[in-house]
Amino acid sequence: MPENKLAPAPASETGLVPFDDAPLNRFHIKITALTFGANFSDGYQLGVIGIALTLIRPQMGFGSAWEGLLGASALIGIFLGSITLGWLADRIGRQQLYMLNFVLITLASIAQFWVGGPLELFVLRLLIGVGIGADYAIGPTLVAEFCPRRHRGFLLASLTAMWTIGYICSFFFGNYLIDQGGDAWRWLLASSALPALVVLLMRIGTPESPRWLISKGRVEEARAVVEKYIGRHVDFASIAAEPGTDKAPSASYRALFSAEQWRKTAFGVLYYNCQVIPYFAIYTFLPIVMAKFGMKGGFLGDGLLNVFLLLGSIAGLWFVARFSRRGFVIGSFVVMAVALGPMGIWPGAPKLLLFVLFLVFTFMMSASSNLDQVYPPELFSTALRSSGVGLLNGLSRIGSAVGTFLLPTSIDHLGFSPSMTILSVFLVLGAVVSFAWAPETSGSALD
Repeated sequence: MPENKLAPAPASETGLVPFDDAPLNRFHIKITALTFGANFSDGYQLGVIGIALTLIRPQMGFGSAWEGLLGASALIGIFLGSITLGWLADRIGRQQLYMLNFVLITLASIAQFWVGGPLELFVLRLLIGVGIGADYAIGPTLVAEFCPRRHRGFLLASLTAMWTIGYICSFFFGNYLIDQGGDAWRWLLASSALPALVVLLMRIGTPESPRWLISKGRVEEARAVVEKYIGRHVDFASIAAEPGTDKAPSASYRALFSAEQWRKTAFGVLYYNCQVIPYFAIYTFLPIVMAKFGMKGGFLGDGLLNVFLLLGSIAGLWFVARFSRRGFVIGSFVVMAVALGPMGIWPGAPKLLLFVLFLVFTFMMSASSNLDQVYPPELFSTALRSSGVGLLNGLSRIGSAVGTFLLPTSIDHLGFSPSMTILSVFLVLGAVVSFAWAPETSGSALD
């Protein structure tokens, strides 16, 4: 059932409202807005490195291997941060790491201004990725654990929309700044510290997740959080007495592959990778891809693509609310495969047709990426949620990093059309995996 058609749950006999059906309030909006930071930063970081490399590579004199490594460096860091700090957040809590990760992002972003070679830049961007990866695991987890289920899909999907806005901002500001030449790339990379600092300051005072507190037996602390931030009208027993909270599974990766959980985990890993590998590979090196299309790009070509990215992101918010999770993920993979496939198997097609198909691919990829923040938190229980979300994000970024690293080499050695064919195969695989294993989680209560 579409989320926007869910009827409000009736109040309990005591006149209190269940936690999952509490009215949307200012705090729900605030915790979502604060989590925008990681998604905006990730989109901005990915966008600026692709633009900055057009000056960095000739200035530093390195080859395609370093270019691929620098393009993939933040993605590798996201893997490390998601895997390790997502697990740690299930052990020690979400709140502390939710603050510290942006300390790391801010400092490493500033330090990019003074790098003297590709190795230093690689290390700093790796650290930035670690911070973003931690937030990818913790941020959506906090939003999902606080927000009412009626609005959960839209609020989580809006996080991905902010990724697109960050990417678009990097495109326009990056292209303006990079035209200055010289060391303009240093200012471009260091500019990513500003939004990170703003988010860091605004996160001061963020409370711990009451669901996590309950899973650790800290019931009175959880009650205080619910009363202060959600309201006294909420039936605290509706989460304090949830099935399984007294025998919650341990926060271990082995539990993610238990008999009850492995299919959801496997689906999440495969669907996520099949979606983001083409996305990151293509859009990290968009100027290269556009050149292989025989298009000059510039404001008209690249600018139009960014408009379709934004339109797709906005449309994706409506798709998440209107359609089931399962239907949306299957349908989006089919559309993307049909749009990208001809670019690989029909290299002699008219350039205008290929560009129109690429616009369709761009629109649907942006729309479907809204699921990336919605589906993962809904696949796992509270005791495993941050670990599970971190695992999915981390492994998806390893796939993305490999794809990003290999794309320039693949285009140089195999050619553009075979490279696009390979990326299309991932989309077909995503459709098959989703058809076989995708669960329906729209409007479900979290446990």
